[in-house]
Amino acid sequence: MVISLGVVPQHRAAAAEIKLPILGDSTSGIVSKRQEHELGRTWLKAFRSRVQVHDDPLMQQYLEQLLYNLATYSDLEDPRLELVIVNNPSMNAFAVPGGIVGFHTGVFALAENEDQMVSVLAHELAHLSQRHFARRVDAQRASSMISLAGLLASLVLAATAGSDAGMAAITATQALAMDGQLRYSRSNEQEADRIGLQTMERANRDPGAAADMFETLLKASRYKGSRLPEFLLTHPVTEKRVADARGRAMVQAYRHYEINPEFYLMRARALVALAGNHQDSIKTFNAELRANTQNQDAARYGLALAYTKSGQFSKADAVLKTLLQKDPSQLSYRYAELELNIAQQDFNLALTKLDRLLRVSPNNYPLTSLKSEALWQAHRYEEASEVLTELSRMRPEDPMIWYRLAEVRGLAGNISGVHQARAEYFILVGAFDNAREQLVLAAKLVTADFKRSAIISQRLRDVMAMEDRIKKL
Repeated sequence: MVISLGVVPQHRAAAAEIKLPILGDSTSGIVSKRQEHELGRTWLKAFRSRVQVHDDPLMQQYLEQLLYNLATYSDLEDPRLELVIVNNPSMNAFAVPGGIVGFHTGVFALAENEDQMVSVLAHELAHLSQRHFARRVDAQRASSMISLAGLLASLVLAATAGSDAGMAAITATQALAMDGQLRYSRSNEQEADRIGLQTMERANRDPGAAADMFETLLKASRYKGSRLPEFLLTHPVTEKRVADARGRAMVQAYRHYEINPEFYLMRARALVALAGNHQDSIKTFNAELRANTQNQDAARYGLALAYTKSGQFSKADAVLKTLLQKDPSQLSYRYAELELNIAQQDFNLALTKLDRLLRVSPNNYPLTSLKSEALWQAHRYEEASEVLTELSRMRPEDPMIWYRLAEVRGLAGNISGVHQARAEYFILVGAFDNAREQLVLAAKLVTADFKRSAIISQRLRDVMAMEDRIKKL
């Protein structure tokens, strides 16, 4: 989706002033689960204010479904999870108290199959379920405090460093920050390995994939020289740890595990998103096809996406027709076809196809999001606003939905609605001053409408209550 980012810079200065609370102190002991949830959501607001998250509804749904399914087999008691995707080539994933799981698209580039990628998610869920951050606070309360601000700084650094030169320059600083703020103890890592493998076994996933992923990371670190993958900075891997993971998995070694072709399609989407030059993506996927890769359909899918991105629409159409003839029910193919139709500005055709698909799969997040995009690009702003309003009810914690809704409402002439949507966006990125300002502007425009005026007044009280809770944490 192509979206102007005109609103975004307005919140940076305000959001940068978010005062992240201390996770535990010398008198409070271990933090409560309620505090963990509040702390995590406060941290997430600050993270979003500094890092642009990856906006791909299809990939978001795929990873969320994986994470939520995995969580049902884990020891996690609180089901409230929030997944944040960052489009960054670094191999990194992280867990923050309160159910926040972060995932870099670079994980797709290193994982050879879905279970290897799932092993990373299972490990992060284990850190959450065992409450390792809170336990560390309790264990060290007499001598130190762990600040979520340190966690934020380290992960923002990992997510935003763009070049090898830049990464090399900050490696020492990052490692030092992570050593004090992110590193779990050896026993924490061993426990997360053990619990993560148990989760994978319960979920009928290949536990041996964890050792495979560790070995892939170690190989990557050898090629990088002194620069370790970010995941290894926070989760140190040794040969012994690989051997331990391999040993634990031996019991299940001879079981058969299904291969999910959807992983390879999402991997192709990630590789296209990561590529700085779409011509390079085209060369990469053509090379895979010439090499007779085992994942031919995924290579064709990536090729079609790259053709669309580079404006070679007829080539993209030809590739997608071949894929759809083979599997017309594959949503990822249909989604790519719709993206192509929108790129070709054939909005009526895209909307006809979308309505047909949504009748079969109502409230489907990626399809509904794509429908709002097609309506927006077709200048059908009021209809786009209606779709996005419904989507905001389905996913109220997604800041980009509120951002798009504000843009579309402005184009539709709904000025009070613009201010309300912008307020929700600013709340989700922690820019509370900006949120209050937007709500005050909205209130002035609806003084004659008692119901809307009451809703806005209540939201103003909600914002002040959020700020009070943050101060008390």
